[in-house]
Amino acid sequence: MKEQITNALSDFFFEYETPRQVLVRNRRVGVVCRLIQLGVLGYIIGWVFIYEKGYQSTETAISSVFTKMKGIGYTNVSGEERVWDEADYVFPSQGDSSFVVMTNYIITDGQKMGRCPELHGKKNCSSNADCEGGSFKRTGHGQMTGVCVNTTNTCEVLAWCPVEDDHKIPDPALLMSAENYTLFIKNSVTFPLFEVSRSNLVEGIDGAYISKCLYDPEKAPLCPIFRLGDIVKLSGFSFETIARVGGAIGIVIDWTCNFDVDVTHCKPYYTFHGLYGKSDEKDRAKASVGYNFRFAKYYLEDKIAKRTLIKVFGIRLDIIVQSLARKFDIIPTLTAIGSGVGIFGVATVVCDLVLLYLLPKREFYKNMKFKYTDTQTQVSSMLYMN
Repeated sequence: MKEQITNALSDFFFEYETPRQVLVRNRRVGVVCRLIQLGVLGYIIGWVFIYEKGYQSTETAISSVFTKMKGIGYTNVSGEERVWDEADYVFPSQGDSSFVVMTNYIITDGQKMGRCPELHGKKNCSSNADCEGGSFKRTGHGQMTGVCVNTTNTCEVLAWCPVEDDHKIPDPALLMSAENYTLFIKNSVTFPLFEVSRSNLVEGIDGAYISKCLYDPEKAPLCPIFRLGDIVKLSGFSFETIARVGGAIGIVIDWTCNFDVDVTHCKPYYTFHGLYGKSDEKDRAKASVGYNFRFAKYYLEDKIAKRTLIKVFGIRLDIIVQSLARKFDIIPTLTAIGSGVGIFGVATVVCDLVLLYLLPKREFYKNMKFKYTDTQTQVSSMLYMN
């Protein structure tokens, strides 16, 4: 046992293996080897270098977006005429990359804190026992007082009265004129690694051009001014439907740039996508359709606090910037080449397996490929010959 361990340690420390080149004239093995090498070469050139562009380094951009809506809306509700401008229908009004354009609304005027019957369908009752005083209904408007109002057969609530009735949404939308509103987008991106900054107001987009252009994917793909109706149409929505109940649209600005060519070729590409599904006829069975929110305007009347509650149905616009810039870099190039050269070894491994374990003459090939030499034996042989 001791001798075996000693021999094993001796072999490990004092033996050296070196590759031996054996030229095998076998058509099958030769074809397999060349096909594998050809596949590896195709992978390196086609996938790594051409498709994945493994010779370039990449970076995403730091982005900033500024927006501005323009357009005038007009409504005539029950003989009351009103003109709406940007300060009335854009929420928030600071020009963020995510905002809402109001297209429809329900106004409840003159609300004040007090007791009044709940809206029919929120909490119906036949007696006071059906109205638990001090409790709330999740979809209700206030706190129940414990009284059942006989005239409406609903529970009395402590709330802003009269309560809002939003069962009937105006159809068609009150602000159908919003279809002709325009959106101006100003976007700048910076690639710190490559020290390049770009704006969507690229070469040729000046004040004179902006004053008369309107975005069109074919005729004016770089114009930064978009008609709201066109945005809705390009996202796959029907403006009549989305204007009535609201919806959400994503405007994607894509910056895919190759800085191995002139930076003037780095230009934005706009796409439009309907978010959260489409508010069409098929989507009415869904749990929540459209987009809406509420806000209130508070005031004093005869020293009594009152408010005007407005339920807004609108188009939420989310401007999303995605970017990827590339430029030649020697380090990823050498890394890709080195990994490719390493993969070439797969051909040798496969062919060796075929030679040594699958072919009928595998024992012959093993003897040709592997040769064991012993220094002591060689020295004895040389002394004997002498």
